[in-house]
Amino acid sequence: MVEWTGDDIDAENVIEPDEGSDEALAKIAKLRAELTTCRAEKAEYMDGWQRAKADYVNALKRFDEEKRQVSERGVVKAVETLLPAFDALERAKEHGDIPEGFSGIVKQLESAFASLGLESVGVVGEEFDPAKHEALGQDAVETVEEDGRVTAVLEKGWKKGEVLIRPAKVRVAHHG
Repeated sequence: MVEWTGDDIDAENVIEPDEGSDEALAKIAKLRAELTTCRAEKAEYMDGWQRAKADYVNALKRFDEEKRQVSERGVVKAVETLLPAFDALERAKEHGDIPEGFSGIVKQLESAFASLGLESVGVVGEEFDPAKHEALGQDAVETVEEDGRVTAVLEKGWKKGEVLIRPAKVRVAHHG
């Protein structure tokens, strides 16, 4: 059995009734008008549905991105809260003033930072970059090649991906 959708009807394929049947012609004209109206409504509803679907997909993407950003801000806020304690432990470790048990805490914090995707910023010898370093002083150097290089890291900086949480506090080489 063939199902009729009404989409394949056009004026050329319609068999017209006899000329004498005015009532049949009026009925056909009325049905054609209704069919034209239905097709227009169908197109309008389809366009509306497609726009609504696109809006829904875009909203889902926007919600996912906002959720990711909120999560990132939460991680950054937590890390900013922990950094002063971590810095104090790091300084004590560098000077040998840290009790044996506390070095384990430092390792745990470093591991936690790494699992959160954090990377330390600031290494002695790298080129000074004002976007990720905060210069707290200068050191005189002998050669031009050393000029503008980090000579000491006073406090590590931290970043997560491309987001700088805190710049590294450094001293910078200066020639001449």
